[in-house]
Amino acid sequence: MLLIISLILGLRYTIPDSRIGIEDITGTESWVEKQSELSGMDSTFTGELFAFDPNIVSYSALMKLGLGAKESNTLINYRRKGGKFRLPSDIKKVYGIEEKKAEKLIPYIEISQDTLRKVSRLQIRQSAKYDINVSDSATLVKLPGIGPVLSGRIIRYRRLLGGYATIDQLKEVYGLKVETYDIIKDRVFADSSVIIRININSAGYKELSHIHYFEKYEISAILKFRELKDRISGISDLTENKLITTEKAKKVRPYLKYDE
Repeated sequence: MLLIISLILGLRYTIPDSRIGIEDITGTESWVEKQSELSGMDSTFTGELFAFDPNIVSYSALMKLGLGAKESNTLINYRRKGGKFRLPSDIKKVYGIEEKKAEKLIPYIEISQDTLRKVSRLQIRQSAKYDINVSDSATLVKLPGIGPVLSGRIIRYRRLLGGYATIDQLKEVYGLKVETYDIIKDRVFADSSVIIRININSAGYKELSHIHYFEKYEISAILKFRELKDRISGISDLTENKLITTEKAKKVRPYLKYDE
């Protein structure tokens, strides 16, 4: 009997204590959440808040502020494409940045008007496009990755070709890397109207040899074909009669004319 009474008394005092412990823990969590709401802090936001200018802030600083890698890249790409921040609230325009994060960052955004003017001038310069058929060396060196040596080669190859038909021909310039081409391709264009075109129906061997893409045997074959047919009416005459390949035709087409 004494054993049974002891067990009943033990259960009576043990169960209420457990409930009190659970209620205390729940109450503590609720209090933390309420305090977070009152203070405006997000328990998931781990950034270190400090003053910054979104027009010049670096990738590493954005990460430190609490933005993710994708958000940081998006903001920097927004700037690269010409986007500018004139007001702190403009950060909300950047697609992909969480609104809660943007709201927390806005009080720390300090936009310098002097910096904004410099960024605008830089973007204007970067958006300027250069015609590779008329630009001199002093102009070409303004392009990223193009120094005096490469600018000289671009001009010499232009003379050899008789002018650039497309900007893709820059890839053929000796020493101009694909990576450099990818950087400058949106900053240049080629006005093909200035290309020197050679009349295939009257030009001799020497003149046709000025077309950079022709091989010697191809020129000889063209001259013999012209002698037999009297006149070449178009580039199809050369490809259909196997005088040049279709690939070669694409390259030489801009440099030929067929006047009588």
